[in-house]
Amino acid sequence: MALVQFNKEDYQQFLVQAKSIIRSAQAKAALTVNASLILANWELGSLISMKQKEYGWGSGVIDKLAKDLKTAFPEVAGFSRANLFYIRKFYLFYSDKKVQQLVGHSSGLYQADQIIQQTVRLLPSENSDEPLVQNPASLAKKAENQLIIMVQQVVSQIPWGHHVLILSKVKNPGQALFYIQQTIEYNWSRSVLAMQIEQNLFARQGKAITNFKTTLPEKQALIAQQMLKDPYNFGFLTLEPQTQELEIEKQLTSHITRFLLELGKGFAFIGRQYPLEVGEKDYRLDLLFYHIRLRCFVVIDLKTGEFEPEFAGKMNFYLSAVDDQLKQNTDQSSIGIILCKSKNRIEVEYALRNMNKPIGVSEFTVTQALPAELKSNIPTVEEFENEFNKDFE
Repeated sequence: MALVQFNKEDYQQFLVQAKSIIRSAQAKAALTVNASLILANWELGSLISMKQKEYGWGSGVIDKLAKDLKTAFPEVAGFSRANLFYIRKFYLFYSDKKVQQLVGHSSGLYQADQIIQQTVRLLPSENSDEPLVQNPASLAKKAENQLIIMVQQVVSQIPWGHHVLILSKVKNPGQALFYIQQTIEYNWSRSVLAMQIEQNLFARQGKAITNFKTTLPEKQALIAQQMLKDPYNFGFLTLEPQTQELEIEKQLTSHITRFLLELGKGFAFIGRQYPLEVGEKDYRLDLLFYHIRLRCFVVIDLKTGEFEPEFAGKMNFYLSAVDDQLKQNTDQSSIGIILCKSKNRIEVEYALRNMNKPIGVSEFTVTQALPAELKSNIPTVEEFENEFNKDFE
């Protein structure tokens, strides 16, 4: 049998496709394994909780169970005393009816009582010849079971290590579900999740003052509002003394990544000091991005002091120019973000009230970690702006 001569380019393309199929299968298998583990922990947590309640067992039963499970499954990790306590807590935390209703609501479904009421209205009336198959009690049970399944589907999408982190750091179920949703959407590692919890993303997300409701379509306004934070955490501005110049340059490079991470997923950097020509004058935008999900340009104006009403007018001008010169037919209206050191809420609301372009205003914070006698060696915000801009050159 004659040997077949392979075209190198055709074979390389074939190999890429074959690897893609295998990696996709591996990823799906990993997700399936993870979901099975999470659901097993749910069932185990349910069993522990139920038996403790039924027999009045205290925490000592978990100590004994940990030893017996390790003996029965020596090759399986995850049966330590501490982890079994987390497994029990995991079940109790997410089996609460308030959590179930939160998941149902966030999934675009009715809460349990609304599901019941809607279903009852579809039941045959008393004068109807149709048989009454189910009563409201059984419907309530079905609604509750449906919401439990939805909770299980949500929590099974992130690794157990993430759950342990959330259970140890977050006390409010609503906040916990927020961090789970964000982890699923942005594929956060455990370290990124820990950082977002530490920086209290839940309290900052979507809190910027904006005029989006009056300047954007409803759906885009909702997404854009959730995109913004207030305040933005620029803790990475705490740098080493100025005498260590090489170290500062190195940190600035890494801090650029932190800055983009703080902005959130979807921002594609276009340029800094981006030039615009209006009439016979040249203007420059501090930072210009394109947001992939919103399909629009995002102009960021960084201010080192307190918000002034004229900032909004200038941003409105910039957005008009960007929409006229850069925006394509497939793009949505450009959005402006003014980042300042401080602001007065009433002043911002007044400044944005009659603007016809979508603008959001947020503060940013920095960390003052060094003693007072060393603060003179820390780059100022103005110096950071210069270094930040040079880093993009």
